[in-house]
Amino acid sequence: MSWSESAQNCTGMGSQLVVITSKAEQEFLFNLIKEKVTNSYETKYYIGLAAYKNGWQWVDQTPYENTATFWKPGEPNLLFAEKCAAIHVKGKGDPNTYSNWNNILCITSCYRICEQAVKLL
Repeated sequence: MSWSESAQNCTGMGSQLVVITSKAEQEFLFNLIKEKVTNSYETKYYIGLAAYKNGWQWVDQTPYENTATFWKPGEPNLLFAEKCAAIHVKGKGDPNTYSNWNNILCITSCYRICEQAVKLL
């Protein structure tokens, strides 16, 4: 699905595209994805981060912090066109736990990672 379709898909399930705010969360998600990958090709998963006129913004309005990002070297680039963020995994042996985000065209067909807020009763 595209980024907007992915966001709608998550919302339809009562969740949202994932917001990554810590190294521990990035590591958990990356390792979980690596276990799901069945090939050695690059697989992309949308996260809840997109570029707007005022810069990068998380879907839940969490402040974008440069210290809590895990971009591939040289990314983000081509901001005039590539405005959506995705985690890229290159098979089960991918060692790039902390440098695998890439900005891509929002119409690119990718998997998605949804998350639901914890509700305390």
